[in-house]
Amino acid sequence: MHILGISCYFHDAAAALLRDGILVAATEEERFSRKKHDYGFPRRAIQFCLERGGIQADELDYVVFYEKPFVKFQRILQSSLATFPASWRAFPEAMTHWINEKLWTRNLIQETLGIPADRILFSEHHLSHAASAFFCSPYPDAAVITVDGVGEWTTTTLGYGRATWDGTGRNELTISSEIQFPHSLGLLYSAFTAFLGFEVNEGEYKVMGMAPYGQPKYEDRVRQILRVARDGSFWLDLEYLSYHYSDRHSFSRKFARLFGRPRVAESEFYTRSTGLPPAYDQRQLQSNEYYADVAASIQRVTEETLLAMARHAYEQTNSPRLCLAGGVAYNSVANGRLLRETPFTDIYVQPAAGDSGGALGAALYAYHVLLQRPRAFVMEHAYWGAEYSNREIEDALGEQHLAFERLDEESELLDEVATALASGSVVGWYQGRTEWGPRALGNRSILADPRRADMKQIVNEKIKFREPFRPFAPSIPIERVSEYIQMDNCQRHYPSQFMLYVASVQADKRGIIPAVTHADGSSRLQAVSRQTNPRYAALIDRFADRTGVPVLLNTSFNLRGEPMVNSPANAIQTFLASGIDWLVLGSYVVCKSGSVKRRNAARVSHAT
Repeated sequence: MHILGISCYFHDAAAALLRDGILVAATEEERFSRKKHDYGFPRRAIQFCLERGGIQADELDYVVFYEKPFVKFQRILQSSLATFPASWRAFPEAMTHWINEKLWTRNLIQETLGIPADRILFSEHHLSHAASAFFCSPYPDAAVITVDGVGEWTTTTLGYGRATWDGTGRNELTISSEIQFPHSLGLLYSAFTAFLGFEVNEGEYKVMGMAPYGQPKYEDRVRQILRVARDGSFWLDLEYLSYHYSDRHSFSRKFARLFGRPRVAESEFYTRSTGLPPAYDQRQLQSNEYYADVAASIQRVTEETLLAMARHAYEQTNSPRLCLAGGVAYNSVANGRLLRETPFTDIYVQPAAGDSGGALGAALYAYHVLLQRPRAFVMEHAYWGAEYSNREIEDALGEQHLAFERLDEESELLDEVATALASGSVVGWYQGRTEWGPRALGNRSILADPRRADMKQIVNEKIKFREPFRPFAPSIPIERVSEYIQMDNCQRHYPSQFMLYVASVQADKRGIIPAVTHADGSSRLQAVSRQTNPRYAALIDRFADRTGVPVLLNTSFNLRGEPMVNSPANAIQTFLASGIDWLVLGSYVVCKSGSVKRRNAARVSHAT
């Protein structure tokens, strides 16, 4: 049985294909369109999934859309009318999009895939989120929490999942309580994202990255807007917000009176914690430290709200396992606290926790709940996207007239790359299938030496062309994580493998890996499994042989404002447009400074 899941029309459009309940392919539309967070109908992603599955569209048993468009349209219509005349500007634009396209999703799927209407199903937004977490997890039962901006009406849910692997019992995924729009933790966080000068639906993780440079001094002000009950349910004072009637502004003038003048986008950011430039403005410094304190405050309140929800979920379900989904589940700092500070012993978050993951969740919900098929799949890795052949790599290199060396002997390849990294080169590492979700996990990664404190600035400013405060992840073989990070039993904690936990770096290691240690001593870990990515784990081993440190700095292979690279041509373009020194495409190596072996030999000789 083949089931295709689809998500689109808000952000991160995607498609996912199941065969007999097992994932075959999953990818975001942006990887092919090269438009970051592309929300349009995912034609290219669908085509990729069908090709990867080796099937034609007419062989699909079902196509499942991740939410119910008419219910969502009802919410937008009712909200616009309820807030009129404040909504006068946003209303006609929203109606144009809905009437021209979004309401006719079933028709578009029929036209695109040529399948009958009775094979097209619609899930609910937060059920799709819940299914994307629970049915990808290894758990027989679990509490389930979903938190995002908004789906149809719902913004937050608490539920429970139970399923069997042998088909002897009934699969269940139920939502026991929910919070509805306009009360939304995700949209509140986005309002602060806008206040702090970042793009909504793009810059939330920048707020999380800015927070460690400040102190949560303004929690009391945040709590004037957000009131949280003991069970984690919450209520927003909407007088401070405007997202429920405006498509241009997230917060109101009353919000600005409470928190002051919004930060100017793209303004230079430095604090005493980041280190000060040689010449700096004292007023700018004070302003930056205030904004860092605001970021720390909304981050702290978000964490405390999620902790209250999780504790209540444990009381309600009595399950020691928790599954998280929705865009707020990307908040890896909060995830780390949930593991450390709640009764849950196991937490699962799949790599595409946001809207793109809804495509997979919709397909899984149809297969396991609607059709009551037994489980057969656990998502243990994120490598579900496109893969390209040696011929395609060579053709892409030839189009740019690039000299390359092909190192088919893996040991030789790993030795050369590890030596380059240990000598200070930055490497574009392109291997196998593209990652599913926003995190680069060793297949579409930019790699560097974490021992060099200046490497953070080098990669941020000269390669990624982004804000200098942005953090990087340490990639560490799973069995050696506890040597460097305060986390035990990483093998059982999947979010650590998906770069979805933040934990403290061991105190005696912070000076050893400064480029991946944040201002507060924490780090967003990637635990690397030898079973799911043996070549990447082996590269870290070779780096450790040369340096004594089994850690690499890892960040996504893209430039600021661009999606993660997908094809060899994407990787080559990014390599040529940045300060990356080496490009490794499978077994093909390009070095900007000439011969790979001669370059490394010269580096080693100079270092000696």
